Amino acid sequence: MQEQVKAPASFVKLVEDIDAALDNVVDTGSDDALFIASYLQGHFAVQARKLELESHASAQLLNERMQASLSAAFENKELEGEDQSAVTALWQQLITPYQ
Repeated sequence: MQEQVKAPASFVKLVEDIDAALDNVVDTGSDDALFIASYLQGHFAVQARKLELESHASAQLLNERMQASLSAAFENKELEGEDQSAVTALWQQLITPYQ
C-alpha cells in the first residue's frame, strides 16, 4: 500500500512541472540531451517521491537533496566532466523558477 502525499499542493505542482519538463526533453531533445535528462530524472524521481511524503517539503529542500544526491553520484564517478556540468546546469535551469 502506498503512503499518502503529505507535501503542500505547491510542492506537488512543482514536482509535476519539473517532471513534465524532463519528459519534454526526453520526447524532443537530442541524444545528448536525452541522456542528461534521463540521468537527472532518475535522481529527481527518488528525491521528489521521498519529499512528497513530508509535510514540510519545499523547493529549497528539494534542491538541497538533489545537490547532495548528484554530488554523491559524481564522487562515485557515475558521470565525469562535461556530463556532470550538463546535469548540474539542467537541474539549475529547472529549479531556479521555484526559488
